Amino acid sequence: MTAGACATVRDRARAATVEYGHHFSSGHQLNQPRPKRLARAKFALPSFVTLLSIACGFGSIVISVDNAQVGAPGDFRLAAILLVLAGVFDALDGFVARATNTQSSFGVQLDSIADVMNFGCAPGLLLYCYGFAQLGAAHPTIVRMGGLACFIFVACGALRLARFNVSVGKTDPRYFVGMPITAGAACVAAVVVAWPDPVVNMAQAFAVMALMVAVGTLMVSTVRFPSSKQKLTKGIYIALAVAVLLLIILQTRFFVLFFLVYICATLLLNIAWQGGWRGIAPPKVYDEEEGAASP
Repeated sequence: MTAGACATVRDRARAATVEYGHHFSSGHQLNQPRPKRLARAKFALPSFVTLLSIACGFGSIVISVDNAQVGAPGDFRLAAILLVLAGVFDALDGFVARATNTQSSFGVQLDSIADVMNFGCAPGLLLYCYGFAQLGAAHPTIVRMGGLACFIFVACGALRLARFNVSVGKTDPRYFVGMPITAGAACVAAVVVAWPDPVVNMAQAFAVMALMVAVGTLMVSTVRFPSSKQKLTKGIYIALAVAVLLLIILQTRFFVLFFLVYICATLLLNIAWQGGWRGIAPPKVYDEEEGAASP
């Protein structure tokens, strides 16, 4: 073999080696982003759960509107149950975010928007269709008053969420300032679950108005409502056992009793704190500028 032929063979071998190395490097680069894609998919999990919550809220709205003139009790109850299911997903999205360490500002904003829809607009519309749509042309003034009462509930819920968003880290986590919007939505939905037949007389209509305004007022109040971050005690376990027993006995009407006791006990507790009672530790007061708690 001549020297020129040897050089040609060497050049071809070198070119093949370079080309193989290039393909190997390209394949390595294609495989490299896979962990990043998995990380992005993991970050999408909490948002997906939040979207499930929105789906339940939207389903409740659709059922409420479709059933407004029909007045089928089963459909009103289903719309109320979907709100409860939306609350379950609302709790799960935060749990998933913490469990996967994927908390993000995007998730916080999406969750807040979902809360306005699921626990503000959806229950407001449900109670409007349930409480006033059947009155129709016979009592147009009552229908308009009912719409205003339901709007007050929605507006108070939005204000409650806005206040919560700007107060993070500035209040005692053991207590909510004002009734949480999720509890407010569950409270009004509990009435529909217990008595799903739509309102057909003036007395019931005024009762629904009073309910919506009262719950809305509690949401924007400064009354401290206990949160789930309370220290677990023997008394809490006993209360849970009693609650389960009452649920078995009362079934759908248990939730009305639960919220009645929850609200009354909370109001009495706040009144006792104002009177100087310290049997249950009151919430810490935080300095607005520094965010530090004072004893």
